[in-house]
Amino acid sequence: LFNEYSGQRSRFASELKGQAQILGESKPEDSSSAAGALHRAWINLKSAVTSGDDHAILAECERGEDSAVNEYEKAMKDDLSPSLLDIISRQYREIKSAHDRIRNLRDTRK
Repeated sequence: LFNEYSGQRSRFASELKGQAQILGESKPEDSSSAAGALHRAWINLKSAVTSGDDHAILAECERGEDSAVNEYEKAMKDDLSPSLLDIISRQYREIKSAHDRIRNLRDTRK
């Protein structure tokens, strides 16, 4: 499951970088705030994994999904071209679905 979502996010990032280049960004890069958030999420997930607590692991994964859902919701409020809004909206729906699936898994591990 997590390998599937990892591959999905990699494809999403590539797609968004391609769109940034089309819009004139010569070298799109991850922002430092995104990198910092990713690092914090990794540290929290690593801590949950070493505890061996399935509920804690899934709760931490859900927290990461919450962050992604929130960022996409903010992006969809921006003034985007119709084609970019279509891409963002499609990715959002898939991320929201992943979030809900992880939340449901977490709830079964209480």
